[in-house]
Amino acid sequence: MKTKPALTLLLFAVLAFSGMAQDNAKKSGFELSSGVAFPVSNPGGADLKTGFGFEGIFHYQFMPHLGLYAGWGWNRNQAPESFAGKDADFEETGYVFGLQFKHAIGSSPVSWYARAAGLYNHIEVENTAGEIIYDSGHGLGWQVAGGIDIDLGRNWSLTPGLKFNSLNREIEVEGNVTGLSLNYLSARVGILKKF
Repeated sequence: MKTKPALTLLLFAVLAFSGMAQDNAKKSGFELSSGVAFPVSNPGGADLKTGFGFEGIFHYQFMPHLGLYAGWGWNRNQAPESFAGKDADFEETGYVFGLQFKHAIGSSPVSWYARAAGLYNHIEVENTAGEIIYDSGHGLGWQVAGGIDIDLGRNWSLTPGLKFNSLNREIEVEGNVTGLSLNYLSARVGILKKF
């Protein structure tokens, strides 16, 4: 694991646990989400098909409606034909770190949320045998997301929503630099445990 992302995650964990002792309100949480990913770009000319991904993030709410979140995610889209050959997988993996605004909808158990984040991700291109044939190396991108938080009781919530990821990286293919612009819209459903 790289030093910067590890230190960032450690900072968020310390902030999360330091807030727990101050009052009984649940300010921290961990969310797992998964869903489909619809590509809106053709990295390196590859025609990507609908894919799949998941994300695990830690939350820390430091103000009544504003919080931090950080975590790790993975997303995979397949291209039947591309510069990498037939049936190549384009996988984006890495870290997310950002801000979340969350507000209750009246007196209901439902809240809406909006997120904006930075990414520190890379793109791996794999052949049909699952071998990595190209790796862009980690670099910065961005994410925006929104959805609802449905309180299920006992500090559990269901968190359906949409997110958009954008990552621009480069790889070297047979001595030529190829730009990979991987952008996708993802419909996700998550489960959040507050603590």
